[in-house]
Amino acid sequence: MSDTEFGDLSMLELFQMEEQQQSALLSEGLLSLEQEPLAPKTLESLMRASHSLKGAARMVGIDPVVDITHIMEDCFVAAQNNKLVLNSDHIDILFKSVDLISQIANSLQELPQWLGTNQNKVNSIQRHLKSILASDEECSKQQVDVGFEKKSGHGESLGSSDNGAQINKADSKPQVAEKSDLRIDSLQIDRLMRLAGEASEGSRWIRKHSESLLQLKRKQFELFAAIDHVTGLAMDDLNNGQIQERLHDIQLMASDCRSLLGDRLNSLDGFERKNISVSKRLSQAVITSRMQPFGDCIAGFPRLVRDVARKLDKNVKLEIEGKGTLVDREVLSKIEAPLNHLLRNAIDHGIESAGIREALGKTDTGTIRLSAYHMSGMLFITVTDDGQGVDIDGLRKKIIKNGLVHDDLPQMLSDEELLEFMFLPSFSTRDEVTEISGRGVGLDVVFDAVKEMGGMIHTFSTYGEGTTFQLQLPLTLSVIPSLLVKIGGEPYAFPLARIDSVYSVDASDIKAVDGHQFLDIEGKNIGLIAASQVLNLCADHSSNDTVSVVTISNRSSSYGLVVDECFGEQSLIVQMLPKKIGKLKDISAAAILENGISILILDMDDMLRSVEKIISTGLIKDIENRASHDYLSNRKRILVIDDSITVREVERNMLESSGYDVDVAVDGMDGWHMIHQYNFDLIITDIDMPRMDGIELICKIKSKGCYKNIPIIVVSYKDREEDRERVFSAGADQYLTKGSFQDNSLREAVEGLIGEATA
Repeated sequence: MSDTEFGDLSMLELFQMEEQQQSALLSEGLLSLEQEPLAPKTLESLMRASHSLKGAARMVGIDPVVDITHIMEDCFVAAQNNKLVLNSDHIDILFKSVDLISQIANSLQELPQWLGTNQNKVNSIQRHLKSILASDEECSKQQVDVGFEKKSGHGESLGSSDNGAQINKADSKPQVAEKSDLRIDSLQIDRLMRLAGEASEGSRWIRKHSESLLQLKRKQFELFAAIDHVTGLAMDDLNNGQIQERLHDIQLMASDCRSLLGDRLNSLDGFERKNISVSKRLSQAVITSRMQPFGDCIAGFPRLVRDVARKLDKNVKLEIEGKGTLVDREVLSKIEAPLNHLLRNAIDHGIESAGIREALGKTDTGTIRLSAYHMSGMLFITVTDDGQGVDIDGLRKKIIKNGLVHDDLPQMLSDEELLEFMFLPSFSTRDEVTEISGRGVGLDVVFDAVKEMGGMIHTFSTYGEGTTFQLQLPLTLSVIPSLLVKIGGEPYAFPLARIDSVYSVDASDIKAVDGHQFLDIEGKNIGLIAASQVLNLCADHSSNDTVSVVTISNRSSSYGLVVDECFGEQSLIVQMLPKKIGKLKDISAAAILENGISILILDMDDMLRSVEKIISTGLIKDIENRASHDYLSNRKRILVIDDSITVREVERNMLESSGYDVDVAVDGMDGWHMIHQYNFDLIITDIDMPRMDGIELICKIKSKGCYKNIPIIVVSYKDREEDRERVFSAGADQYLTKGSFQDNSLREAVEGLIGEATA
């Protein structure tokens, strides 16, 4: 960062940056010092970091930090001079001191009020630091209780349970790069991302434009060939010099057009290649600008492992590989909490105590290896421990005990299938509840977070040797490989990582039982629901003999979403919706297609919740595909709405005797729900009904685009002209009186509007 850029910051902001950098060095150094208490380079680094932090605090007048860092510096100098050996108890105190400094730095805007409330904490830390210098072993070994949970991001509050353990990073702190990097606001990067996406789509448009010009060139060639043919015929008339001269001029003009078009096509082709190259490099550069080293996410994990291990009285070391692996900053922010859970799980459930490890012939210190690497265009993160592993037989018994499956099924499942049960909500292999585990919360959080990012998680375990959790994640969430579909005539995108499969099936393959439609896919019945119903859109009444189905699933169920059509796959550059719009139901983001059309990207978690809600109400519509509808019933369907049971049954019997399928509703509200549930060719309704009268119902039907073309007949006792005017003004097609049941008026009116019962 240049001096000019530093000049834009206040002194307090500069101190916060300095504190963040020096506190990170202190935490890293203390972890190293615990392994090698007399390491000269580590002590020198710690002394310099505390000295620098003391100087920065003095410059801005933050006396509590000056006092604390001064004593810390004295401790490190004493250790350098061999007057003191810093043990784990001392390091506990020093870590608490770093935490308190970070909390003070995060409270600078209201420091006087903060000190008024927390002065006892400051005094307690100073007293315990002085006890280290005084070599007061009894005092220094006491539990340091400063009355707060750390929020600085350098460690972990040991008082938190396994359902909320995270490393929190203060939002108020500016990020500090190790190199002199320019700070760019994340919103600015998002804007650049959108512009890069538009440039990329523009490049694709040029390709289509170039192809259209090539078609023009071919047409011109055919035209010129015809002109040449006519010219040859005219040349035979040697006595008509005027025709020959004119045709010669046309040939020259055609030649010039051909030459000019050829030159322009060559230039356009060169521009297209260059523009595509620039657009790709621009997009890649912007995506790269969103990348951060994996190490930025895990700076606090060594401290976390150290603190949790000490609380459980275990010896654990953390080895980290792939700190420089570049990952999208959004992926980093989302993966921090899941990794936190996995590390705590490894320490508590995996690593044995020192005594047990020695009895098993292992070293007394357990090892957890956290690694990150790129492979096949994906980010792989593994958490491996050399602990006791998972007791598969014990896990199988726990599954049966919890009643998760039938008693015989666990015997037939593979080890990998059994391990997947650990990711179920409320599942725990522990019988007792502790601060760290036993509540059944942890691994299900990991599973949900990984799935939300479009990733997968695999577990491998060997009893007595250890366990590995492998997370397979996208490198970036800014570009989403998607399946493009049409729903209700509009384009939408399914994230490919969140769909199970895509099928194009014959409409005759759709089966129906008790009003529910389903497909038999590989021996499994997949319930069907129209995607248009989930999104509350008007369905596209297709007459195709095939149905396009996209299957999605959660942990327990699979569903088939019927779409109008699938029209390809494409990697979409995500464009977040404006904040003022808020969260749209079933929608996560937007993108722009190569033709300039905007497309909405579906939120699969929302979609699953919406599907389950519709199923729970029992209001699943038939799949609105005419071919499948004909398979289920080739007769036309009529809805009769009347609050009189006598009238309903008379109308039903009359129409069914003519071959129509007839459903009935007891009032306007009931009828409105039925219209949402099924497809009707005709609606017959009364006017005066409870809850919703016939006029209001007709207005609702005609105002809904996908229902407005359904013919409506009103049958009423009223026979006044003003009633007829109200009915026809609302949008009804026919008006009959109930006295007309004695003749064929109703039957004739129905046939006049929709024809005979069988299509």
